[in-house]
Amino acid sequence: MEGILMKIAVMGTGGMGAYYGGYLAANGCDVTFIARGEHLKSIKTNGLWLKGDNGDIHISPASATDKPESIGPVDVILFCVKLYDTETAANAILPLIKDNTKVISFLNGIDGPERIENIVGKKHVVGGAAYASAVIEQPGVVRYKGTKGHFRIGYLDGVGNDRLREFQELYSSTPIECEITNDITATLWDKFTLLATNSGLSCLCRKPVGVIYNDPSLLELARNMMEEVKLLALSQNINIDKDIIEKSIAWSKSAPSDLYASMYHDLKKGKPLELGGMSGYVTKLGQRLNVPTPCHKTVFACLKPYINGE
Repeated sequence: MEGILMKIAVMGTGGMGAYYGGYLAANGCDVTFIARGEHLKSIKTNGLWLKGDNGDIHISPASATDKPESIGPVDVILFCVKLYDTETAANAILPLIKDNTKVISFLNGIDGPERIENIVGKKHVVGGAAYASAVIEQPGVVRYKGTKGHFRIGYLDGVGNDRLREFQELYSSTPIECEITNDITATLWDKFTLLATNSGLSCLCRKPVGVIYNDPSLLELARNMMEEVKLLALSQNINIDKDIIEKSIAWSKSAPSDLYASMYHDLKKGKPLELGGMSGYVTKLGQRLNVPTPCHKTVFACLKPYINGE
């Protein structure tokens, strides 16, 4: 990390944004967290706490604001909002973007990077796939699981790694691995196979992932849902992992007993759901590509009454 100077903003300081940005801030990087409400108030007053299996980290003072335009131009933006806030958040970060700014999308789902591109410009957007579990435990405090974090990033056209290598180096002295790929589209579909399935089933069953995958009937449903996603990817000639279904099932069976898909936490709190970007996206794309998706279509219909929260 020595010698690398980057100014970083975290757009959306929920669990994931706080986790990935927090470790950089703790290592002395120039990081500003964009948050709101009581969470922002607590961060500004008491600093940001990361609590989990690697012990507690306290970033204090922590630079935080609900006015992105006050930050000024930055080198990298970690874009970590909910899917339904994509356009609003993308417009809000426009004052932060200079000619070589990179916006790394850690949005769930598939079409997030394209939606950001439509607002900030294609050359700025980098795809990202997050592999970590972190949630806001209380205002100013984020709880993460596991001793090692991991995420994968790459340009959507697979070309160039220039600034990404510099950004990757910032994590070299943290327990988080930043991996660069030349096929982020395949990575996003690999992850989406599991994510769309587990998001729907966790909310539908109100049970942890491990419980669902150790029930034979639910396991069959999960397998069918994953097959629908895989077929959508193959129909677009996307280089999805040929073993992704078995790998996803094996991972889910061994998941911690208290691990839920993140969308379940929103359902439980009566918040809006990212359902439109999960089973809803699968359903719509299936209709457009003439690929049957009956399982995701049913899950979407059952959860749709909760899509705007309670």
